[in-house]
Amino acid sequence: MQYIRAMQEETSGKGELQINVTSTLDSHPIAEAKISISYTGVPERTLEQVTTDSSGQSEVLTLDAPPESWSLDPENERQPYSEYTLDVSAPGYEPVSIAGTEILANVKAIQNVRMRPSDTGGEEEEVFVIPAHTLYGDYPPKIAEDEIKPTNESGEIVLSRVVVPEYVVVHDGSPRDTTATNYYVKYKDYIKNVASSEIYATWPTDTIRANVLAIMSFTLNRVYTEWYRNIR
Repeated sequence: MQYIRAMQEETSGKGELQINVTSTLDSHPIAEAKISISYTGVPERTLEQVTTDSSGQSEVLTLDAPPESWSLDPENERQPYSEYTLDVSAPGYEPVSIAGTEILANVKAIQNVRMRPSDTGGEEEEVFVIPAHTLYGDYPPKIAEDEIKPTNESGEIVLSRVVVPEYVVVHDGSPRDTTATNYYVKYKDYIKNVASSEIYATWPTDTIRANVLAIMSFTLNRVYTEWYRNIR
């Protein structure tokens, strides 16, 4: 009851929810699926019960949510959405439970539910938990990484801030082709030339070729580009 009273005090807004229920076998909509909706913190207390139509859709429900101003205020530290649990059942399908469906004020949320056909006639429930947003959930801190990385390492590099590279390396060939030529283009020239598709006949041949490849990589996504910093 304490949780419900707290929810009532902090849910002066209203949001909408519609549920779409389909089969995992052929994505066919499931009609007559029964859906029970409750607060995630009080799953045993049912707030709404609806049934899907021939299109596998529920009616549009109006549910409590925190005031819209919470999501518009960058200084606000309170969670600006309500969390609901959906319990879905239908004849011939395994039941599904989804905890953590998020409802924002003045926003229509659409929750898709895919149900597995029950070949054995059992009632084994499939449970999904939507994790809390990273701003409000309890997550471990990001592991700090060195800003300067050896260029022979592969994989993603996570930096503590945005870094604008000095050069763009355009690789003329497959990423696995170690014999292909690398062309180095200054980042500011890359942005200007690619955006305007400027190429001049007075440029050196390698410069023209590098810019042509850069434009191709930007427009056709056929040439892989790699970003390096402080290449001299």
